[in-house]
Amino acid sequence: MRRLDKRFYPGWLAVPGLAIYIIIFAIPTFVSFYFSMTTWNLRTATFTGLKNFNTFFSMTSTRSALINTIIYAFSTCSLKVVIGLLLASYICSGIRSGEYLKCMIFFPTLLGSVTVAVAFDGILNPNGILNQFLAKFGIDAVRWLTNSKYAMFSCIVVDVWKGLGTATLIYIAGLSSISKTYYEAAAIDGASPVQNFFKITLPLIVPSINTVLTLSLIGGLRTYEQIYALTGGGPGYSTEVLGSIIYKLFSRGSYGLATAGYVIMFVIVSCIVFPLNSFVNKKGEDING
Repeated sequence: MRRLDKRFYPGWLAVPGLAIYIIIFAIPTFVSFYFSMTTWNLRTATFTGLKNFNTFFSMTSTRSALINTIIYAFSTCSLKVVIGLLLASYICSGIRSGEYLKCMIFFPTLLGSVTVAVAFDGILNPNGILNQFLAKFGIDAVRWLTNSKYAMFSCIVVDVWKGLGTATLIYIAGLSSISKTYYEAAAIDGASPVQNFFKITLPLIVPSINTVLTLSLIGGLRTYEQIYALTGGGPGYSTEVLGSIIYKLFSRGSYGLATAGYVIMFVIVSCIVFPLNSFVNKKGEDING
């Protein structure tokens, strides 16, 4: 009887977590797949097959939104991965102001996306603080949020400013877990700081890199509120993303079409994030192996 208890105890331990996963994630996911193929409201649902998906892809703004979503996600993700690692390495180098920098870098993550958007609207609008500063050097006012050349770039910068703190703290945790004995042994062998970084630090923080990469990429692919608050998806479709299209569809009562958009977003995120996650993990194993 004791052998039976020991053998089955780990399995029973997983039941509560599995039940929560099924109720909160699995069931709503499958239900959303069904409702994406219907015309529904809060009372009725009429099955329409793949009509919603055909309509969604035939919309004028969809192509621009798909391209903008990919550009936005990979740009913000790349910047967070690289800049976050550089900042974390600098903070962990033993500088006196390390704790102050941690607080300063992490503070923007505590702010809501709309709050950040409102604040930067005051900075980036034609009469904002940034243009007033540039005017002192004789530079004409730039329409950062209303010119299609600069609007997406401005949204990317704002997103990186807000999310950089999370990436940096994840890296700091990874760097802090590396034993000093590795660097002491490398110092005896005469290794340079650059060699230490590429031969010791980088291989040992692959899990942290993977975490930042995954979180940043998922966040970039499914974001909309900050962009929508800054530009409303304009000018034209220059900052339109999948999330903002879905929001607009829901707001005008096209629930089935909006649900189809969510399913498309789910598929895109899954097809990009999971293979990339596996690739980074494999590379980490190869480096450490």
